[in-house]
Amino acid sequence: MMERDARLQKILGDLSPETQAIRTGSTRSHEREHSEPLYATSSFVFPNAETMADAFVNDSGLSIYARVDNPTVDAFCQRLAVLEGAEACEATASGMGAILATLMAHCQAGDRIVLSTGVFGATLTLLQKFFVKYGLTVDLVDPTDLDAWQAALSRPARLAYCETPSNPTIAIVDVETVSSLCRANETLCVVDNCFMTPALQTPLALGADLIIHSATKYLDGQGRVLGGAVCGSAALIEPITRFIRSGGVTMSAFNAWVFLKGLETLDLRMRAHSENALSLANWLEEQPQVAQVNYAGLDSHPDRALIARQAKAGGGVLSFTLTTETREAAWAFLDATCLMSLTANLGDVKTTVCHPATSTHGRLEAADRIQMGVHEHLIRIAVGLEALEDLKADCLRGFAAIPH
Repeated sequence: MMERDARLQKILGDLSPETQAIRTGSTRSHEREHSEPLYATSSFVFPNAETMADAFVNDSGLSIYARVDNPTVDAFCQRLAVLEGAEACEATASGMGAILATLMAHCQAGDRIVLSTGVFGATLTLLQKFFVKYGLTVDLVDPTDLDAWQAALSRPARLAYCETPSNPTIAIVDVETVSSLCRANETLCVVDNCFMTPALQTPLALGADLIIHSATKYLDGQGRVLGGAVCGSAALIEPITRFIRSGGVTMSAFNAWVFLKGLETLDLRMRAHSENALSLANWLEEQPQVAQVNYAGLDSHPDRALIARQAKAGGGVLSFTLTTETREAAWAFLDATCLMSLTANLGDVKTTVCHPATSTHGRLEAADRIQMGVHEHLIRIAVGLEALEDLKADCLRGFAAIPH
């Protein structure tokens, strides 16, 4: 059995990503299990004091404590690193934990950060409300304005951070160009790849330095557990590892085991999410109550050519604005639907719907929301895997409830 596993490890790097998503990290124990084992333990024992000292002092590679490492978490990291084309990966307790660990490891007082306005509301809050207290400065740029990126990066900056597609307006960052600008100015380029996942988009191949994931979303795929991850070169991940081990924003072994199972079906799910989302987006464009649909797979998207270069498909998230430009209209739509789950999470096989201005971005200042394009009549749908006709019918229930 061990000889057979050894042969597989030799050829694994030559196999397709779909196969690697299923087989990477599957190191069988003496029990000969087929599914990856879950190591539910807080600590690990040693045969003698010398071996224990070697693990603690010399980092021999043996697991010592679950805050520091765990074989199940390591297996998840190995698998995600392979899918992202990264040398290394670290796992965290949540997606925001991954952002926190990256900033703590690579920034210090006096540093400047260039931040896309097209980011998750909590990301902006973390930087503007907390990190600025420690002497960091944050400059915001329009995610699609390359002149603005160039101007912002012409001055010293430690790190540039963006999401693409953005949440929730589906704005697209030209990762190759922004990464090039970052390299020319000795700035780290960090890309949140949550919406696309490595099944559809690999920013490291476009020049990015680090990839952020909220594993809670599509990497799990069924809305079960929290987790985050950072992928990149070994040199850039190493200080992140040190912070995670000291700071304790560690992924649990159980959650890592769930994510391992999620990665096995990631490619199939992302293709199905994208197919469903594209069909629903095309249909929404035809509805009289809809002013504009934002989806990366639409021919009407202003960055359609860029999307075709960067991604294999449009992903599962779309947003749209209503012709009735009020919060009341958006809430009436939401309250009349019943199939779509009214929750701010996304990446689930169940379709979710939310009003970003009063949920994901609800704690931001009104001026910040407007700058980010999060208007009162904007609705976000993370399209799941239900029958398309059922999703259309639920939207029609929502449209019928909007006051005339």
